Amino acid sequence: MRIRSAEFKKGLTSDDELLRDQIPQVAFIGRSNVGKSSLINALTGKDIARSSPKPGKTREINVYLINKKEMYFIDLPGYGFASGSLEDRNNLKKLIYSYLFFSDIPHKKIIIIVDAEVGVTDSDLYFIRRLEEADKQFIIVANKIDKIKKSHYQAKINKILAAVKHPQLILVSTIEKKGIDELLAAIQSG
Repeated sequence: MRIRSAEFKKGLTSDDELLRDQIPQVAFIGRSNVGKSSLINALTGKDIARSSPKPGKTREINVYLINKKEMYFIDLPGYGFASGSLEDRNNLKKLIYSYLFFSDIPHKKIIIIVDAEVGVTDSDLYFIRRLEEADKQFIIVANKIDKIKKSHYQAKINKILAAVKHPQLILVSTIEKKGIDELLAAIQSG
């Protein structure tokens, strides 16, 4: 797959007809500050998704149109830590769940991103189980592999593999552009 164009369409805080216009959707989900927006930027080759070192920056569903009408990339708010009131955090959680599990929106694929340095968290495992139970097609991306010390690299990757037990795990570094072509090919297939 080659991305020739990418543009921000809109940010959503609730359901929207745009999500039902028959353009396939690829959703990006993961803990706060795991690199969802940076991954979208690396895949598109453009700085279209806002990223921040501060966790919880994405507060809405951000929709990006890829290759005019080939597909949407959907940047979901992170689960886990987010600044704001309890009500704000609960609203973000409802937004994520509604989009992923309680709507009639057909997803082409869901990309669940874990931090390769931190490893798989209980929150990650919870979402992976929910996606499996809902029979969703998903790919697991271990992002930030460039942050792992060389002496710990294989042990960390083995621990992630043992935890997720998923046939499609792609190792990515958005900084070094590793795994980007592999992920694009995986998104395009199926």
